[in-house]
Amino acid sequence: MTVIIDTISQPRPRHPEKANRPDTPILRKPDWIRVKAPVSRGYAETHRIMRENGLHTVCEEAGCPNIGECWEKKHATFMIMGDTCSRACAFCNVKTGIPGALDPDEPFHVGEATAKLGLSHIVVTSVDRDDLADGGAAHFAQTIRAIRAACPTTTIEVLTPDFLRKDGALETVVEARPDVFNHNLETVASRYLTVRPGARYFHSVRLLQRVKELDPSMFTKSGIMVGLGEERNEVLQLMDDLRSADVDFLTIGQYLQPTRKHHPVVRFVTPDEFKSYEAIAYAKGFAMVSSSPLTRSSHHAGEDFARLRAARRKT
Repeated sequence: MTVIIDTISQPRPRHPEKANRPDTPILRKPDWIRVKAPVSRGYAETHRIMRENGLHTVCEEAGCPNIGECWEKKHATFMIMGDTCSRACAFCNVKTGIPGALDPDEPFHVGEATAKLGLSHIVVTSVDRDDLADGGAAHFAQTIRAIRAACPTTTIEVLTPDFLRKDGALETVVEARPDVFNHNLETVASRYLTVRPGARYFHSVRLLQRVKELDPSMFTKSGIMVGLGEERNEVLQLMDDLRSADVDFLTIGQYLQPTRKHHPVVRFVTPDEFKSYEAIAYAKGFAMVSSSPLTRSSHHAGEDFARLRAARRKT
């Protein structure tokens, strides 16, 4: 008997590398993790502008729980260089596979959308592009310049990949002078092999340190998720590592499992524990800390940047 498998009409799985993994249980969310469904007029308007300009957002691709709140205020995190990531992290819901060619008009469209939304602060992130010689650094720089041309007063925050083994890439982005350089560690060092296997913990720390060496005036930022099996002392060590790299701003949020194929939530960290992490981080010298169950790297980024800038002026 011959078995024929139809590989053409069947849709390609969003995460082919996870398709054959056994399902893991999804823990019931506690009462302190609740968000409203996105139904507002502002949400619809933001959605329309994104589609008209052919843009992707990490808000949609990563399934951010804050999308309703942020899009109602016409705040969005632009995700450049396509919607397909060259890596396959265990926590991430962004589509994985072989990315397509860069859109040379994308920087212009990001600048145009920034103007239409009337953004005073914008966050630009990307998928990992290990297939590109510079990891997409030049595309980041072009996007920064396009936003400056369209909206000279808008402050710009970039959330970049790690540019692992991409010599000169970091320098290209820093030379374009974003106001905030953000690169997330995502988790503690001991969890990298299972949570973020394509990355290297100390390379990411060094990347953030190098930003300050290139431009001491540039704000630097990093974020992690908790609930992935890390120990409290490991989180405190991560704080020390980031402070040794002179990082200004730390975000800490609860990991939420996108599907049964992704890394499971080991536990839900309580609001009191988040408050404790916040107090310790401030004591260790961070100028700005955001720590709560629904904190995400770009959540309230504009308001937080204003507070961060004010904190520097005071010192």
